[in-house]
Amino acid sequence: MHPGDVQDRDGAHDLLKSARRLFPFIERIFADAGYQGTKMAKVVAETGCWVIEIVKRGEAHRFVVLPKRWIVERTFAWISRNRRLARDYERYARTVAAFIRLAMIRIMLRRLTRPTLCS
Repeated sequence: MHPGDVQDRDGAHDLLKSARRLFPFIERIFADAGYQGTKMAKVVAETGCWVIEIVKRGEAHRFVVLPKRWIVERTFAWISRNRRLARDYERYARTVAAFIRLAMIRIMLRRLTRPTLCS
């Protein structure tokens, strides 16, 4: 995560370096059009051996489900059902990350404990 006044491609180097340390098993990055271009390709090549795939929009005036992007949007919708995460109240990014982790744990626990219908 980088500040809002830093453009996506400019903040990508530090972001990808930290992501490589935390998640060395990642092989492919799905990104939007803000991360395309030769500068971004160079940053990706410098920070690790992974493939970046730009998910582009189709027609501008029609709704189209974009591949892989709906997964992120759906997850944001699930997280925002938690009252604390419905608005941007937190001052520190570390606190937000902790509450997001708690929200995802809650979602997974509900799914794991859901009664199944067996015949």
